[in-house]
Amino acid sequence: MKIFKELFNFYINSSIHVGLSCYALVRMTQHMFHISSDEPIANFVFFGTIVGYNFVKYDALARAKKLMMRKELKIIAVFSFFALLLVGFYFFQLQRITQIVAIAFLSITLLYTLPFFPNKKNARNWAGVKIYIVALCWVGVTLALPILNADVSITLDFYLKCIQRFILIFVLVLIFEIIDLANDDPHLQTVPQQIGVKRTKILGLLLLIPFYFLEFLKSNFDENQLIVNFIVVVMIALFLLFANEKRSKYYTSFWVESIPILWWLMVLLF
Repeated sequence: MKIFKELFNFYINSSIHVGLSCYALVRMTQHMFHISSDEPIANFVFFGTIVGYNFVKYDALARAKKLMMRKELKIIAVFSFFALLLVGFYFFQLQRITQIVAIAFLSITLLYTLPFFPNKKNARNWAGVKIYIVALCWVGVTLALPILNADVSITLDFYLKCIQRFILIFVLVLIFEIIDLANDDPHLQTVPQQIGVKRTKILGLLLLIPFYFLEFLKSNFDENQLIVNFIVVVMIALFLLFANEKRSKYYTSFWVESIPILWWLMVLLF
C-alpha cells in the first residue's frame, strides 16, 4: 500500500496530473473547432506544462536553499529534464507562429517565477495579479496555441471560447485560493484575502452562469455540449461550496484539477 501512495504522490508532485488537465483542454479545443488529431501540439502542451509547473514549484525554493534534494525531488528533477527534451522535440514540429506565441507564454512563466529587477519580487508575488496570469496562460496554451497550429480562422467562436476558458480557470483557481488561504502571504492579495471566503464563493458561482450560457452564442450550437457543460458547472459549484482551509491537499491537487480531464472524457462518451 505504501508504494501505491508514493507513486500517487509522485504523480501529483511531478505535475503529471496538471499536465493531463492541460492536455485534456487542448483536446477539448480540437473537438470544439473540429481540428483533426494534432499530436505534436497536444504533447508539447502536456510535457511543457510538466516542465513549467515543476520549475515554478521548485525553482525558488531550490535557489533559496530551503528545499533539500530528497530522493523524490531528485527523481522529479530527472523526470523534468527528460520532459524538457520532449518539449524541444515537439516544439520543432509546430508551425512558426505557434512557436513564437509559445515563446511569449514561456516568457510570462519566467516573469512569474524569476525576479528580473533588483530588489523586486517576481510576478507570482505581485499583489492581486496571480489569478489573472494563471488564467491567461492557460487560455493561451490550451486554446490559442492549438488554433494557431491548425491554422483555423479566428471567428467570434474563438473569442467566446477564450472568455469561457478564462472563466473556467479563474473559478478553479478561486478554489485553490480558498484552500491555501491559511498559508498564503497576506501581501499576495488573493481574492479570498480581499473579499473573504463567502463572497469568493458567491463570485465563483455567479461566474459559472456566463460560462454556461456563452455556449448558446456559438455558431455551431451543440445540445450534447450543453449537457456536458451543465454537469461540469454542477461539479465545480460543489467543489467551490465545500472548499475550506481544512481540506486535504488532494482536494485541489487531484480532484479539482481532474475537472478538465472529466470534461474531456464526458465529451468523448457523448
